[in-house]
Formats: sequence, C-alpha cells, structure tokens
Amino acid sequence: MKAVSLKQLAEHLGAELRGDGDITVSSVAPLESAAAGQVAFLSNPKLKQQLEATQASVVILKADMAESYTGNALIASDPYVGFARTAQLLDSTPKAAENIHPSAIIDPSAKLGQGVAVAANAVIGANVVVGENVQIGAGSVIGQHCIIGSDSILWANVTLYHNVHMGQACIIHSGAVLGSDGFGYANERGTWIKIPQTGGVRIGNRVEIGAGTTVDRGALEHTEIHDGCIIDNQVQIAHNDIIGENTAIAGCTVLAGSVTIGRHCIIGGACAISGHLTITDGVHLSGGTNITNDVKEPGLYSSATVAMDNRLWRKNTVRFRQLDELFTRVRKLEKSVTPKE
Repeated sequence: MKAVSLKQLAEHLGAELRGDGDITVSSVAPLESAAAGQVAFLSNPKLKQQLEATQASVVILKADMAESYTGNALIASDPYVGFARTAQLLDSTPKAAENIHPSAIIDPSAKLGQGVAVAANAVIGANVVVGENVQIGAGSVIGQHCIIGSDSILWANVTLYHNVHMGQACIIHSGAVLGSDGFGYANERGTWIKIPQTGGVRIGNRVEIGAGTTVDRGALEHTEIHDGCIIDNQVQIAHNDIIGENTAIAGCTVLAGSVTIGRHCIIGGACAISGHLTITDGVHLSGGTNITNDVKEPGLYSSATVAMDNRLWRKNTVRFRQLDELFTRVRKLEKSVTPKE
C-alpha cells in the first residue's frame, strides 16, 4: 500500500498545509468514518459538525471551514477536486493484467509496445497496434486493425470489433463492446435488408467507457467519442454519433444514430435522444429527459415527470390527453369575452 507524508501530499495538490507534515497517509475515506492514516475532505457546509469528531489524519477543506479546526488540514480552493487527486495518488486498484499470460492468443502480425500486459485467454487479432504500458484484461478480444493508445486499460471481457482506434490513457470497463454493427436496415416490402456497417469507431484520449456500454460502428463514416469524455455503464451509442470533448453521459442513456453532442455537456441517466439531432456545447439534460428536436442553446433541459401517487398519476394522464381540447375551449371562451374595439 502506498504511503505519502502530508508534506508530499500538499506539494502534489498545490495546497497549503496546516499541521504536521511528517505524518503519513495511505488511503482515503469519508469524513465520518475516516481513521488514522486516512485522508478525508469537507466541501459541504452542512457536514461541518462531523469535522471535530473525525479521526482522519488530515482533512482537505476550504480556508473558511478550517479556521476553527484544530487537526491537520490541507487548504484547497476545491476540496472535492483535491480529494479526487489524492484518491488517484493513493489508488490501490490492482492491474487488469501483468505480463503476457501463456494462454493469451496474439496474432504474429500484431505490434505490442513496451510494457504491454495481456491477461489469460485474451485474443489479439491481425494487424493490431498496442501502445506502451497498455493492460488488456482476461478474456478480452481485440479485432483486426485495431489501435490502442499508450497507457490505456481494458478490463476483463472487453470486446473491440475490427477497425476500432483508441487514444492514450483510456479506460474501458468489463463487458463493453466497441464497434458492433449499427442498426442499419432497408425495408423491401416488409423484409429487412441489412446494410453492412463499414465505418469504424474513433475514441480520443483520456476517455472512460463504463461496463456493459455499447458503441456501434459507423455505417459509412466513423462513430466518434472525443478527448476527455466519460461514459457511464449501460449506455447505448449508435452508429455515426459524435460526442464532443469532456462530455459526460450517465447510465442507461440511449443515443439513436447520427446524433451530434457538443463539448462539455452533461447528459443525465436514462435520457433518450432521437436520431439525426444536434445538441450544442454546454447543455445539461436532467435524468430521464427525452430529446426529439435540436438543442441550439446551452442550459439545463428536463422533460421527465416526477413520481406521484398512482391514482393521481392516472388522473393526470387522462387530463394530459385532454390538453388540446381544453386549449381550444379556452381560446373560444377568451374570444367570447374579449371586448370588441
């Protein structure tokens, strides 16, 4: 387990240390349950009552919250970000793979960089290029002509179909499938005619894709996920979608084909976005929002209704169906009572 002194941690975070710089810490924990040797943080003023009782060796917090605290403190402008960087520094997560396991199947034409590790029963196909220090987990399958950038991690049972290119420092979690066929068919008098999906998938640098998420290949051009995006578990990204830099998409969201999402967007869980739409930069969709038209202005958008008693919900559903009739009646009443000039 890695351990660092508070002095070293302060230097790593660029934070001001108040307290004993020689004390060492080796893990992170919540404020209320932290023990000696652990780092906690406080960013919510409502939790300040937990500060005096904490057993953490050091707390990351803002200067105004540290005024009355007598324990070791790291003063940061954003304690949550400081906590995240501390968690990275002290991360004890095991590697997805170490060395190259004898049961791994690697095509002779594949090119592996220095420090590549491939776990048991993984398969690497023809003409694959794997950058330095990549970890490929057990049972993963890398199809022909794929490129995996340096320092990327593929956890167990990840599948990359052919012609999937990933940038550097990406993380792909178990069960994710990149490059499966897009849902492309033509209908000939009731019979579905499959359209071969001949595009690929292009993933930028520092992209994280959650467990069980699927990213379809493009029909003709590529499906694209740009630098810094974070995609949660169980997300469906369809063919020819383009997702801009540093956009976050939460679990169970569904994107239909040919959707373009801008930069720095936040898409809440269980959203549904119809095909061939464009969402501009800086858009935030709250959970369960359905998008059926282009979103041209940044801001917060919502469409899901809140939970209510079932009997009330059923009544409101009936009334919702009557809205058009009610609107027409109100307009007629307004005209009948409006004085004539």
